[in-house]
Amino acid sequence: MKIKRIVSLFLALVLALSAVAVLGSCKKSEKGITVQIGPNPETLDPALNSAVDGGNMLITLFETLLIIDQDNKVQSGQAESYTVSPDGLTWTFTMRDGLKWSDGTELNAKDFEYTMKRIADPKVAAPYGETVVGMIEGYQDAIGNPDKDGKQTTTPDLDKLNVKASEDGKTLTIKLAYPCSYFDKIVAFGTMSPVQKATVEKNGDKWATKPETYVCNGPYMISEWTPGERIVCKKNPNYKGGWDNSKIVTEQLTFLLLEDSSASYTAYTSGQALMIKDVPTEEIPSLKKSTDGGDFYVDPILGTYYLSMNLNKAPFNNVNVRKALSLAIDREYIANTIMQGTYSPAYNYVGPSIVDSGDGMFLDNAIAANGGSTYVSKDYQANLAEAKKALAEAGYPDGKGFPTITYSTNDSGYHKAVAEYLQQVYKKELGITMKIDVVDWSSFTPQRRAGNYEMARNGWVMDYNDASNMIELFYSSNGNNDGKYNSKAFDAAIDKSKVADSKAHFDALHEAEKIMSEDYACIPVAYYNDFWLQSPTLKGTWHSPYGYWYFQYAYVEG
Repeated sequence: MKIKRIVSLFLALVLALSAVAVLGSCKKSEKGITVQIGPNPETLDPALNSAVDGGNMLITLFETLLIIDQDNKVQSGQAESYTVSPDGLTWTFTMRDGLKWSDGTELNAKDFEYTMKRIADPKVAAPYGETVVGMIEGYQDAIGNPDKDGKQTTTPDLDKLNVKASEDGKTLTIKLAYPCSYFDKIVAFGTMSPVQKATVEKNGDKWATKPETYVCNGPYMISEWTPGERIVCKKNPNYKGGWDNSKIVTEQLTFLLLEDSSASYTAYTSGQALMIKDVPTEEIPSLKKSTDGGDFYVDPILGTYYLSMNLNKAPFNNVNVRKALSLAIDREYIANTIMQGTYSPAYNYVGPSIVDSGDGMFLDNAIAANGGSTYVSKDYQANLAEAKKALAEAGYPDGKGFPTITYSTNDSGYHKAVAEYLQQVYKKELGITMKIDVVDWSSFTPQRRAGNYEMARNGWVMDYNDASNMIELFYSSNGNNDGKYNSKAFDAAIDKSKVADSKAHFDALHEAEKIMSEDYACIPVAYYNDFWLQSPTLKGTWHSPYGYWYFQYAYVEG
């Protein structure tokens, strides 16, 4: 008995020392961590979200079949493994055992089948619907085989979407209509997060608006939600998946829902928030870029800040008007002066670091194919002369007879400052009067998506590294086609890109970008960088080139 007791004490000591060692390298944040990554989200329904701030929360609250790790590589998520048929058309996912929703009920492949069919459902109107499930066999039948005007010609039949869960819920088989080499990245995208059928059907759209009905499956779950103020998350005791549970040590994670950057800055300087995304632009000149663990970070991301015009409304339905509005702006001045060098001037729509076939980069190859020039010249004075000429050709010499236009934007970051610059330059150089309409963020994106605007700031941060993710936004039927661009030649080029051959895929995308650039389907302004403040004590986080911050492994040191 004595020996047994000594052994027991020894084991207890070993376990205690082990616990100390773990907490020494990854300290538990008993009081939780508070961060600010954006204002009140438009929605936290994975199928309906189209904003980065909402996406940041979704990757914490949900887990897809596959996940993107710290090295931006695809890893197992809710699926422990998957296989792809030799022809690239059939993807089969094998689920982990013992998966559960945050409410403790079973989760399996049938939930993912329901989710993907819901995304395709025209009644749901998921902005990313065509992007993430449009390549699945039967998609056109599922959405009612719309004609060229978008009108359904058949009754939508969601069961036609070739996504099938096995009877035991262990496997999910997806049949594609054409090979898609980056489908693994699509499967890992937040829109593909599973939603619980019973909860959605019982609560309708309101299921994703309050903690009591917000059933999820990620490392964290919502415990408190005060709209416009904060979302408080706690560790999900039922979580099982691709993230290492031993590294999920913070008990509570709070997202401050602040749109005012000054309020965010106050929260940071007072110690309330350990990280803020929205830094007041007036503070940036005094902030030193971090190279050793704090405080001000600037990191490139894959995306473009651009301006949308409602092409369904005059005068924006005139290509020469769009050309004039694009060429009249000084991108170098916007990026380096107004944006204080935190962004880079954009002379093509698709920006740097986006891959092409072989070892090339999409932007470099686009410039090479265009005789060594960007689609928008870097010579501002020459551009300005072309802008005035185009406006005259549109029937508005020196702006005479041009109607007053309204530019919509939200008031954060550089958005208002850019709007004020546009207002001034359009008046001075083109004789065009522009009014500025500052819209609350929660209303801004749905207003723009619905086409209730004339001209508006816009932008896109890529969801995966393939130029199709950005270029397909302008496909006539795409849910994120805010400008309502409609070109048969452009659509045909996109259709040609949907092939297995990498070179043919990217050649078609280059063709599509050239068409939309010559049509001035949008006005590229700058290439995105993310900038933020983060306390040196906040560890275990990382920032992805897709504009996401990962807090799964976050902890406070010291």
